[in-house]
Amino acid sequence: MKYRLTLLTSLLAVVSGSVTAAESRHDVVVYGGTSAGIAAAIQAARMGHSAVIVEPGQHLGGLTSGGLGWTDSGRKDAIGGISREFYQRIKKHYDDPKSWPFGKREAYSRYRAQDDAMWTFEPKVAEAVYVAMLKEAGVTVVKGERLNRKTGVNSKNKTIVSITTESGKTFRGRMFIDATYEGDLLAAVGVSFSVGREGNSVYGEAINGIQKRLNTHKHRFVVDVDPFVEAGNEASGLLPGIDPSGGGTDGKGDHRIQAYCFRMCMSNVPENRVPFPKPDGYDELQYELLLRNFEAGDLRLPLKPDMMPNGKTDTNNNCAVSTDYIGMNYDYPTATYAQREAIIRRHEVYQKGLMWTLANHPRVPEVIRKKMSVWGLAKDEFLDNGNWPHQMYVREARRMKSDYVMTELDCRRIRKCEDSVGLGSYNMDSHNCQRYVTDKGFVQNEGDVQESPGGPYMISYRSIVPKKGEADNLLVPVCISSSHIAYGSIRMEPVFMVLGQSAATAASIAMKKNQSVQDVDYAELRKRLLADKQALDLPPEAAPKKIIRAASLEGIVIDDVDAEKIGAWSPSTSIANYVERSYLHDGNDAKGQMSVRFTTDLKPGRYDIHIAYTANPNRATNVPVIVHTGREVERFTLDQKAKPKVDGLFTSVGRLLLGGKTTVEISNAKTNGYVVVDAVQFLPVK
Repeated sequence: MKYRLTLLTSLLAVVSGSVTAAESRHDVVVYGGTSAGIAAAIQAARMGHSAVIVEPGQHLGGLTSGGLGWTDSGRKDAIGGISREFYQRIKKHYDDPKSWPFGKREAYSRYRAQDDAMWTFEPKVAEAVYVAMLKEAGVTVVKGERLNRKTGVNSKNKTIVSITTESGKTFRGRMFIDATYEGDLLAAVGVSFSVGREGNSVYGEAINGIQKRLNTHKHRFVVDVDPFVEAGNEASGLLPGIDPSGGGTDGKGDHRIQAYCFRMCMSNVPENRVPFPKPDGYDELQYELLLRNFEAGDLRLPLKPDMMPNGKTDTNNNCAVSTDYIGMNYDYPTATYAQREAIIRRHEVYQKGLMWTLANHPRVPEVIRKKMSVWGLAKDEFLDNGNWPHQMYVREARRMKSDYVMTELDCRRIRKCEDSVGLGSYNMDSHNCQRYVTDKGFVQNEGDVQESPGGPYMISYRSIVPKKGEADNLLVPVCISSSHIAYGSIRMEPVFMVLGQSAATAASIAMKKNQSVQDVDYAELRKRLLADKQALDLPPEAAPKKIIRAASLEGIVIDDVDAEKIGAWSPSTSIANYVERSYLHDGNDAKGQMSVRFTTDLKPGRYDIHIAYTANPNRATNVPVIVHTGREVERFTLDQKAKPKVDGLFTSVGRLLLGGKTTVEISNAKTNGYVVVDAVQFLPVK
């Protein structure tokens, strides 16, 4: 009995991270205790292999336990296997009334008793679920061990033999999985990778690269804000965070990556919140753009606090100046550990200072400070880090370059791989990548893209293994082979778990057959993945998402991306049909403050003016349409509840004699529902 207790104590010590041996041997070595790494290690153990997670930090779960409790999942039926099991365990936790000390489950809209899984949760609950799953599987976990990125990889004939950490601990294995957000192991091995945005021409995409023209999202400046330290004085220099090199050319690639932030867990429960601290190193100039933006009239709350159980939030970036520290992360993916720590610290100081500013600064409008007064950091979260998240949101870093690169074509199902190891379905979602000065002399954000793929798509096995000849026993479920814009969709925590499980399954097959990961028989891999309830195939209704190009239509067609927008319009793809990549809606808000102007030069003649919009019962029936031509003004009203009469896309508002500079203005003045703006067509009347 004493022996059994001693053995149990030893096993628990290993799981908690107190391994002291200088060298260990395991079948599968997982570097990175992210959600993907955890799923991979559990799957390896369930398939009968010894597995170890080597985690550089002191916590498990990455972003899932680091504040990102609002799961960006896309279609729930695209999530299976261990990934879905995790969310099912979250649901089981919240089924217990004792799990609601600061609220009632029946009052929380995201708790549904009849559902098998729950997709929102508190950070500490997520980490506890992960720890329990790892213990059940018998996975060894070693914390606080960073890979020696210079000399820590021992390879022989393109096969990794072992990895060594900075402290000198060596981990030998037959298979290795890089589950880090940064791709440090793959880079140290010598696997090809890319950082930054590709130009659209590289992979035949439409929304990669620089995106000034497609700047229709709400995370931008919707009022004019001076960019200079001394307003109006260019010689005084640019305010912090504005790139002096200019916005660049639309569709071209660059070195920039989407912005990082911390997903804060806030609380509105008085007994469970602490005030936002004013950080050491606070610099008021860092928030001058924020303050000027308020003073220019943009009174949107620059936060997105999505509610979690027990009065907590997952707080995300929102509007023009928010938690995203735009442009301050370009060096992070390939930086040294010391350089990364400095970058992380700057992000922390910036975001803590932002929160303190919003809550306390006298130049912040009272309406904003009043909204902030009910919030603070959650007192019972991140106890070892001052209630601050232990994981920065590394939205993208390195991306492997393999024999199959996932691109926008895959996301839209225009191209379909034949070796699916999981499904993605979330928006192609890139946060802003830079701030620049426009031709008119004002500051603007660039890089935010939110475009739906229109359903699930397949992720290729070849995208999670290196090119043939680069590494025979390495799999990469996080920094997968993908273009920037496709990665914006793939990079969701549930998908990382799916790919982690698939990677470990392939590793098991490769070990049993004594072969490289590139030579794994897909038929055998697929059979096991399906047996483990992974979702691999597209639903019957899934079809390529076709885009109606403005250039393919008759007459002169101007899309919303080429129009002048006033106010905070939001892009959407919820309802077909629409021209180009999306349409705009006003959120049924700020009536009289939002408009879109379509301007062109016309040859003299009679034109039928067509307006494109998507109909819905929540639309306005009295949308004003004003046509300006020279000194003449013509007014029309559009009923957007009615289905468009021309090909289900356009409705004619009238025929006019036009010539020269002509503007069609659509606004939300005095409208009685949602206003949608898509495109305007000037069709010559024969």
